[in-house]
Amino acid sequence: MTQAPKGLRLHIGIFGRRNVGKSSLMNLLTNQAMSIVSETPGTTTDPVEKTMEIQPLGPVVFIDTAGIDDEGILGEKRVLKSLKALDRTDIALLVVESNKWGSFEEHLLELFKEKKTPFLIVCNKIDQSPPSDSFLHKLGSIHAHLIQVSAQTGENREELFEKIQAITPSGWIKSPPLLGDLVNEGDLVILVVPIDLQAPKGRLILPQVQAIRDILDHDASCIVVKERELQAIFQRLKEPPRLVVCDSQCVLKTVADTPKGIKVTTFSILMARLKGDLNTLSEGARAIHSLKEGDRILIAEACTHHALEDDIGRVKIPRWLRQFTGLDLIIDHCTGKDYPENLQDYQLIIHCGACTLNRQEMLSRLLKAKESGIPITNYGIAISVLQGVLARSLESFPLALSVYEEI
Repeated sequence: MTQAPKGLRLHIGIFGRRNVGKSSLMNLLTNQAMSIVSETPGTTTDPVEKTMEIQPLGPVVFIDTAGIDDEGILGEKRVLKSLKALDRTDIALLVVESNKWGSFEEHLLELFKEKKTPFLIVCNKIDQSPPSDSFLHKLGSIHAHLIQVSAQTGENREELFEKIQAITPSGWIKSPPLLGDLVNEGDLVILVVPIDLQAPKGRLILPQVQAIRDILDHDASCIVVKERELQAIFQRLKEPPRLVVCDSQCVLKTVADTPKGIKVTTFSILMARLKGDLNTLSEGARAIHSLKEGDRILIAEACTHHALEDDIGRVKIPRWLRQFTGLDLIIDHCTGKDYPENLQDYQLIIHCGACTLNRQEMLSRLLKAKESGIPITNYGIAISVLQGVLARSLESFPLALSVYEEI
């Protein structure tokens, strides 16, 4: 809990052919021997990640990937994993050797442009073979952001950090608030946090911790209670709170216990706005009302926690869906980074709050659902629909509510 979560870090992917020095560049950037370096092509298999701090960007994650030109059955699998890493890449480093440019680099350029990923061309190994003027001219005509480095000697390391900063979207210098724009200085927020089997021992879950920090950053204050203590807190307060935020699992009780006129929302809905697109996810929830017998639902969870009794994704949401619709639905699950390719086989995707994903990967998942023509929503919005309280939990976000109500 002393470090920034990966989901809030800028993800910098390192791409290129085998043996262009991607792993050496990763080690140079992080100043650690995180990636194995060898003259043998294909040394890097699965993507290797390393977290560090770059000022003024703050916390980042570097991702070292396998060569885009890998060969054979295993090589093809490694290439697929490298390309999958692009889904969570906020900015990319395209590493090339002097005087070598071809179809593999062109393919990566197409992917960067298709995903609108800012990128930097890094001409490596200049200590071994300086690039020709014609080659540099060619690279300059392809892309304005270019740098020459030697991962072996460290030449131009500091200039490389400056270039990385130059291509980083301005929004990363000042991160968007989780809920700070919903409160004013001096306001009070009540956070309703159930302590059940799903609660991690000795700590709070990530969105709850982020909410506390964001409230403090905006000079407001908060009270943290369990759901059965909420009514007693209201009776003790001299002035009402600005906002109540609860875990989605207790949203029905929280709404019932919160006096009219006090806005209520859930941690998952706040995460939908921070990590994805709240309007898109609200629109996707409309599909719950048009489900039919035998429809297939995908419940996607970003983390890989051990499912306990009455697990939210594997037990509660499927039960609430069947109770709400009265239908026999087929419900599949995926966890971690295993987001399936066959999204078109589903009638609805219900995603978790994505607290362990970065925004780029969540937006990539939303885009894949859109391209497949499949509606997608998230836990907080879906649960509020199934509990009949969405109008209250989206009260702070009238546009998202109006999108949902166009049914």
